[in-house]
Amino acid sequence: MAVRERALGGNAVELPEPWRSAAVTVVLPTYNEAANLPVIADQLLGLPLTGLKILVADDNSPDGTGQVADELAERYGSDKVEVMHRPGKQGLGRAYVDGMCHAIAAGAEFVVQMDSDLSHSPDYLPQMLGTLLASNADVVIGSRYVSGASLAREWSWHRKALSGFANTYVRVLLRLGIRDVTAGFKLWRTSALETIDVASVQSNGYSFQVEMNYRTIQHGLKVVELPIHFADRREGESKMSVKVQLESALMPFVLRRRAR
Repeated sequence: MAVRERALGGNAVELPEPWRSAAVTVVLPTYNEAANLPVIADQLLGLPLTGLKILVADDNSPDGTGQVADELAERYGSDKVEVMHRPGKQGLGRAYVDGMCHAIAAGAEFVVQMDSDLSHSPDYLPQMLGTLLASNADVVIGSRYVSGASLAREWSWHRKALSGFANTYVRVLLRLGIRDVTAGFKLWRTSALETIDVASVQSNGYSFQVEMNYRTIQHGLKVVELPIHFADRREGESKMSVKVQLESALMPFVLRRRAR
């Protein structure tokens, strides 16, 4: 039985069984996302993916995000929403590693990484899963820098220029063949995460995305990029600090040195 769903942009996406009920775990790292978390949870669990589960990795958010996550788990059931309460703000990369490893151990077939601030629309997930399966890819990236993609209108020219420069900077240094090397919206096969040994990834902040892509290409895994609209966050503040930017700038040199 095939299920036809509408993706963003009006394109039809067909999801035949057993893929419609595939075990997909969405890892959502959170820090002060109490206002956004219920919205994204509702959108994710409304998708035609009956095997989808949300894993919230909260860094002891002072705004009560962890409590909100617990309430969502009670409302939807622990088979649909699970919460990892981490001891403090340890960074995006550490939250993803812990969440991904937990998802793998729990039997997920596919693992999604995406932001909790609604900048990544859950509506793309059926298309991403369908593309991964049809192309036999190991990871599908929701890309901001391929034809058909777009950035939030709310972004200033300065922010767009900085994002574009950072992406180009990493691409030139590492030559990965990926257009959006700093993208944070990805759907992985569990086997790919095991191949790149995600448990040993040490990068934190947004350089985590760079190291994950680097390991993926180094292992000869197949990457497919799909265009998305990257929206501005709905509520709250960006976590992009100067420390995070510096770490991201240095990461390409660290990876090249390790390779040598």
